Amino acid sequence: MSRRENQDVQDTNIPSSPVASPAPPAAADKHPLQVAKTVDGQAVLKRLQSELMALMMCGDAGISAFPEAESIACWKGTISGSRDTVYEGTTYKLSLIFPKDYPFKPPKVKFDTPCFHPNIDVYGNICLDILQDKWSSAYDVRTILLSIQSLLGEPNNESPLNPQAAALWSNQEEFRKMVMKLFRPSP
Repeated sequence: MSRRENQDVQDTNIPSSPVASPAPPAAADKHPLQVAKTVDGQAVLKRLQSELMALMMCGDAGISAFPEAESIACWKGTISGSRDTVYEGTTYKLSLIFPKDYPFKPPKVKFDTPCFHPNIDVYGNICLDILQDKWSSAYDVRTILLSIQSLLGEPNNESPLNPQAAALWSNQEEFRKMVMKLFRPSP
């Protein structure tokens, strides 16, 4: 069998999945795709589809998320600031990127909208234990978004990413002014 015919046979055996992409042709000749990766990709796809449906049906106020473009592994989320907090009246956009081994590893979550907060840095990175060392495969997109929404009103000043925000937190009136000064609503 020629190299091209061999490649054609391999290409017809690769299942289509938006999460698992086939190896480039040169790599495919040297390292055939492993079935386990395809199965994992399908499991991640099913899990994320299930989470999307659950999130759409839950009706939780102030949170939402949907896959971005054509990739189920990249989502855009929104979180509204809770009532009676310095974030009331604000809505933040977030990016969620799910790894190939989700839900066994947490997604990468970042604020796209600037957010002045003790546990959020100027780049949108979030210091939240469930997105790091306290991650559990029992968590889902809904619990992530609700946890971040809760974090807005109840920061962990013991572990600040933004020391200026942590120092100002005790003065809620001044903190609110800073939140509104730096807040840029997304279109």
